[in-house]
Amino acid sequence: MTAARITTPFGFSSTAAEVIAGVDLSGKRAIVTGASSGIGVETARALADAGAAVTLAVRNTEAGERVAAEIRDSTGNSAVTVGALDLSDLTSARAFAAAWSGPLDILVNNAGVMAIQELTISASGHEMQFATNHLGHFALALGLHDALAAADSARIVAVSSGGHLRSPVVFDDIDYAFRDYDPFGAYGQSKTANVLFAVELDRRWAGDGIRGYSLHPGGIVETNLAPWLSVDDRKAMGMLDDAGQPVVDPDRDLKTPQQGAATTVFGATSPLLADIGGVYLQNSDVAPIDDAVIDVDPDIAAGPLELTVGVTPYAVDPESAQRLWELSERLLGGR
Repeated sequence: MTAARITTPFGFSSTAAEVIAGVDLSGKRAIVTGASSGIGVETARALADAGAAVTLAVRNTEAGERVAAEIRDSTGNSAVTVGALDLSDLTSARAFAAAWSGPLDILVNNAGVMAIQELTISASGHEMQFATNHLGHFALALGLHDALAAADSARIVAVSSGGHLRSPVVFDDIDYAFRDYDPFGAYGQSKTANVLFAVELDRRWAGDGIRGYSLHPGGIVETNLAPWLSVDDRKAMGMLDDAGQPVVDPDRDLKTPQQGAATTVFGATSPLLADIGGVYLQNSDVAPIDDAVIDVDPDIAAGPLELTVGVTPYAVDPESAQRLWELSERLLGGR
């Protein structure tokens, strides 16, 4: 289960810069996956601004280099670099981890894909959202375990979503071999996997000095997470106004990228979490367990997004977390 909420000075409107103010990451090293767009950029920027050496682990290295140059200019931190990583390809994840040298203090599993419209199977033979959002990150974390253990009090932060409300991990049919494919159900399954991953890694690795966290960043329209959503789709979801401009609305959890990165940065750096791990965060606090908001309409055009509060019991269930970890190891061919 998850820990009690803690008292923080932050909330919905807090930005990554505000959350990390006063934190000194000089001498620390961080990796942020998917840091060429959206909240990944703002996460990397905040960590770099606090003095960390940050590696942007991205699929499109040209875009990554442009972002790295901009972050170096805006923060004055020259230690912002780019590495090639395709999380849908386990060979790429393993190669990235194998090439890493020295300790690693912060790993932010930020990259993701959402609601792929047609059932797509990854190179490793698994449904693409589960493969990218969970399995690739799982392989990356396992490969970087020793580097994380070599650091002083390392953290892994898994960017999940309130979308986990759409589905638990369906262990008997993760790859939709026997059930009809549902784009948002598959997304929800992968986001639940992110939460379960953080629960189990904290149980297994806390003794190695590695703590795990998952989180809901909020609804952020200014991201490449689901490029196949049309302007009309985004308007129907209430993410764009009639003029096509992004909506910021605390009543429906719609945030700017700077606000969306805040909870990630909180999980990665806040001293308030020094003795807490394996928890799901929201608005820079430990989220409550909420089993009342589970029935979510799968139709993207059904209406505006609704505010989600808390984490479902199935996403923090210790037995499911252990089962997913063991399954993931088998899917990787053992460790």
